[in-house]
Amino acid sequence: MRTILASSSPRRRELLAQLGLRFEIVKPDIDESRRAAEDLVAYAERLSREKAEAVAQLLDGGPALVISADTIVMDGGDLLGKPADAADARRMLRRLRGRQHVVVTAFTLVRAGARPRRITRHARTAVHMRDYSEAEIEAYIASGDPLDKAGAYAIQNEVFRPVARIEGSYSNVVGLPLDDLAEALAALGVPVR
Repeated sequence: MRTILASSSPRRRELLAQLGLRFEIVKPDIDESRRAAEDLVAYAERLSREKAEAVAQLLDGGPALVISADTIVMDGGDLLGKPADAADARRMLRRLRGRQHVVVTAFTLVRAGARPRRITRHARTAVHMRDYSEAEIEAYIASGDPLDKAGAYAIQNEVFRPVARIEGSYSNVVGLPLDDLAEALAALGVPVR
C-alpha cells in the first residue's frame, strides 16, 4: 500500500522512518487559521484531519495510507505558534523559562481505497523548561533554530537544551507521538517495528 506523510517537517520525516515504513512526502495546502473560540486541542485535531484529507483527495483512488500531524504548544489557555521574528521568539522563550507548559500533537491516518477509514488521535506531554539565561536565549535566537518552531524551541537542540524534564512522550514534543501512532497503525493492520 502506498504510504504518504502529509508534512514537509524534516523532524516528522525522521520520526516516521523509525517505524520502518516506506513513505512519500506530499505537503498539504490548507488554511491553518484558528476558528473563533475553537478549543486548542480541537484545533490541532481539525488541522491534522484537514491535512490528511487534502492529500487523500489528490490520490488516484488506489489503496493508500495518508499520515498527517499538527503540533501545538499551549501555555495555559494560550497558543504559542511559530514566532513571527526574533523579538517574538525572545518573548516566547522568556515566557516559558523555568515553567511548565503542554505540547499536544494531533495526528490523523486516512486509509483511502476500497475500505476507507480515518483515525484521529492526540497525545499530550507536560514540558518543564529549565531556567536558561538571557545570554543563552540570545545565542539560541542567533542560531536561527527557534524561528520555525512552535513555542520558539526544539527539545532536541543539543546546544540550547531548553527542557529540564518532561511527563509523557518525547517524540510527541518533537512532532509525532510514535507509540500512539504505532498503535493506530496496528488498528489499521499496518505493521511497524
